[in-house]
Amino acid sequence: MAKIKHIALRTADPEKTSAFYQELFGLKKVGMGRNGIYLSDGHINLAILRGSGRLGIEHLGFQVEDVDGTLIRLNQLGGKSMSERVNVTPTDASNPQSYYEIKCFGPDDQIIDISGSGWVGTD
Repeated sequence: MAKIKHIALRTADPEKTSAFYQELFGLKKVGMGRNGIYLSDGHINLAILRGSGRLGIEHLGFQVEDVDGTLIRLNQLGGKSMSERVNVTPTDASNPQSYYEIKCFGPDDQIIDISGSGWVGTD
């Protein structure tokens, strides 16, 4: 079964939003990227991304056991891949985990990330 391991929020002020989630829920900062700040509760990675225009939930990330099989099924169900595997390495040297994700569209054009290795700060 796939597991939700990543949620990305778009906000005008990532620093303020990150501080809010850290203070209120005790989330830990696990990385910094060129577009935002990555937090985690140890199970799910929450990306707080700089945005303008459309704010709120930007995309969801699912960790799966069989990436290729999932992509085949995605296409059969009306979704489509936006990209090939994208390698991502957080710029925070204290947490050098590298991972990959494939950007996809669901049938309603919601952006979905699919990964076989997960995201920084997740189990």
